[in-house]
Amino acid sequence: MTVKINYKKSSPIKAFSNLILFVDEKFNINSLKKYTSDIEYSYVSDLLKTSDLKKDLLFFKINSKKTVFLVSIKKDIKISDVENLGAKFHSFVNYEQKKDFFINSDTAQSKIKNFVGYFLHGLKLKSYEFNIYKSKKNKKQIFINVIGNKNKISTQDHLRFKALEEGSFFARDLVSEPGNVLHPDEYTKRINSLKKFGLKINIYDKKKLKKLGMNALLGVGQGSIRGSYLVTMEWNGAKNNSKPLAFVGKGVCFDTGGYSLKPAKFMEDMTYDMAGSATVVGLMKNLAIRKAKINVVGVVGLVENMVSGNAQRPGDIVKSYSGKTIEILNTDAEGRLVLADALTFTEKKFKPKFIVDLATLTGAIIVSLGSEYAGLFSNNDKLAKQLLEAGDKVEEKLWRMPLHKNFDKLINSKNADMQNINYVGGAGSTTAAQFLQRFILNKTPWAHLDIAGMAFSKYGGALNSGGATSYGVRLLNKLIEDDYE
Repeated sequence: MTVKINYKKSSPIKAFSNLILFVDEKFNINSLKKYTSDIEYSYVSDLLKTSDLKKDLLFFKINSKKTVFLVSIKKDIKISDVENLGAKFHSFVNYEQKKDFFINSDTAQSKIKNFVGYFLHGLKLKSYEFNIYKSKKNKKQIFINVIGNKNKISTQDHLRFKALEEGSFFARDLVSEPGNVLHPDEYTKRINSLKKFGLKINIYDKKKLKKLGMNALLGVGQGSIRGSYLVTMEWNGAKNNSKPLAFVGKGVCFDTGGYSLKPAKFMEDMTYDMAGSATVVGLMKNLAIRKAKINVVGVVGLVENMVSGNAQRPGDIVKSYSGKTIEILNTDAEGRLVLADALTFTEKKFKPKFIVDLATLTGAIIVSLGSEYAGLFSNNDKLAKQLLEAGDKVEEKLWRMPLHKNFDKLINSKNADMQNINYVGGAGSTTAAQFLQRFILNKTPWAHLDIAGMAFSKYGGALNSGGATSYGVRLLNKLIEDDYE
């Protein structure tokens, strides 16, 4: 479904069919006569007859060609509530298969600046579909026409919403692609295409990575016929040479588990084991499109974890970029190996203000938090607090989990500096984060977001219709907007 938004000059309100009005608790049904002269009160229905929508959206069937939609503005409404209203309205539009709607922006009387903009933003985010491999594609379009003289979206705000939508959709596209299409070689090409937005991109291939000593990352991908890469994306939007903010993503394009093979059932979902990297890429595209006034670097490690005669074995020992050695007890604990080299490289090369990494890292975080929260681990209380607040504002929620030196004994190895998994049992997400923390060498503020339960949804969420969610793009953009830009 494609949503087209047009801004029209003021016209007689009564001339429009499918009119969308924003109302508060003071609204009187008789007020509808202001917008239509032919109203009949014979038909009043709540939207789709579902209880969660009764208080938010009502529609009045005027006649066979005309409907008035009432969207409720509650007294203490938040920005996220407005976005959710737009998303709910989109679901209704799909159901009715209408093509042309008219929003009277003059009725959006709220303390929230850009109320209409947030409503349309939620509607557009919900509209995403990934259907490029279907022979019969849904080519339906919705036309949303904004009328009225008040509450017009400024050019700057329009660009801000557009950038966030394009960044989110790019991330969802990446996660949605099948593994035979979006392997590491193709992924690097798609990232490289973002140069046209002003991003500086460097691609480190196997030869360069081997020279740098990134054996932890290379070990994960050595069983694949595809390449292994580290890709950096730089956006220099500040007028000074201030230290950049850094975001690092796990990009395992397909994860069989290696010789520690995953069960066959649902293995097809392992195409989204690169969702952390997709969030970073989508965020960088968003920042470049809206010309963010900040210096930011995104770093992603791209590999494919396959089984072959050349694949990494349980029991292998590798030397990471940091110089620390790792005993590979489980080849399915591979994401932390990719991130280990990427984190140390990012800290050493870019000397950032902070590092936030994102990864679909552990099944244990889903056991802990389900699909409601991502796990947050951090060595810095200030950064953790900023991330928690940003997540609450955009409803991409985080829950802080513990880090403590007492967990170190669970990943210490007799044969190397550390082992890549805790075989004693328990604290699977924490020991994974504890492992990653060992590769932050210079006490840089750092946070790890385990998004395994949030990156992909079979049932859909408030702002997505199922499938890839682009979790983290809006959260990190909010962090940057509110605290650093």
